[in-house]
Amino acid sequence: MRSNRLAWTSAENPLSRLLGEKRSRGDTVFDLTESNPTRADIYYPVKEILAALASPLSLVYHPAPTGIPTARDAVAGYYQARGVHVSADDVVLTASTSEAYSFLFKLLCNPGDRILVPRPSYPLLEYLAALESVEIDYYSLVYDGEWRVDVESVEAAVSERTRALVVVNPNNPTGSFLKRDELESLLRVLRSYRLALVSDEVFSDYGFGEAPNRIRSLVGSTEGVLAFALNGLSKVAGLPQVKLGWIVVHGPDPERKDALSALEHIGDTFLSVSATAQNGAPALLALAPRLQTTIHERLFSNYDALRGVLGADSACRPLQLEGGWYAVLRLPVVLSSEEWSLEILARDGVHAHPGYLFDFAAEAHLVVSLVTPPDTFRVGIERIAARVAAVLEYERAR
Repeated sequence: MRSNRLAWTSAENPLSRLLGEKRSRGDTVFDLTESNPTRADIYYPVKEILAALASPLSLVYHPAPTGIPTARDAVAGYYQARGVHVSADDVVLTASTSEAYSFLFKLLCNPGDRILVPRPSYPLLEYLAALESVEIDYYSLVYDGEWRVDVESVEAAVSERTRALVVVNPNNPTGSFLKRDELESLLRVLRSYRLALVSDEVFSDYGFGEAPNRIRSLVGSTEGVLAFALNGLSKVAGLPQVKLGWIVVHGPDPERKDALSALEHIGDTFLSVSATAQNGAPALLALAPRLQTTIHERLFSNYDALRGVLGADSACRPLQLEGGWYAVLRLPVVLSSEEWSLEILARDGVHAHPGYLFDFAAEAHLVVSLVTPPDTFRVGIERIAARVAAVLEYERAR
């Protein structure tokens, strides 16, 4: 007996079942899905992180619904260092970006209302929305040598129950940043239908190179539209265990002030943000550039290895990547994404995400984490390339 908001199955799929079997036997598995930096042999300045979390102020409870002032000031400073003006008064702290989504769905939607989300994308939004009795509609990201937003699919998906559009910038897993012309087109649609904009920017500090037409943060770039930018220490500082996220509210008055007032009421209801995380936020955000440098080195190293292994002659092709922690591989459609993932796990001991988990519209794709330890990553990619070549050779010989 449970709510129909939990109407999903917990049954294992064939890939997770096979993975469990191999691990229970003690088989070696080259896991290319590891995206938790704390488990990926990333260097952390341990003493400085622990010192940041050891403030005596954490022994005193200050029930601040939108977050204590020093932590909100630190978040505003994070944006100022990136050339984006943010007032601490427009910052709302949450326990995570997942909780930030739940706050915004509570703010924007009645039960049965709808949110537009990108496809492909990370398979979390559907679950977060369902827990708030909110429905999901999709708009498309299309690939023609680079990823772009299909703006026509956005407008086609709008209904009378639509309340907001979500952009993930850069997208997970495609790694594509929103472009200026795309943003302008989206804003016209949002103004026309009076919709809010939610921008998930957790990977925004992890770009590959620079491009003048990329939008790194939507803060201050959404004239006439109520908008919310989401981020947190999980990616900014590579510290998912610290559990501190935030929402930056921007847009026209009085909508912005009304949204902040409502979010204060929501925050006051839950008071979920850890005092330890809040008091540590200034020092942890000050450490973030150093932590990001270490993570960047891992991402760049693995991306170079990926392109080196999958050269021009390989039938397994990495799609263009602009940022983020993942890479997408396009494989020949002699097998589906699920069949490829099962084949390489069963025969080669390599675990990669099948594209269907991210709602890719076409076959066949695998998604791999660039956070993976380098030796594991290189071996895994070499084995994928060899398996693709072997399968194609077998198909040609049939």
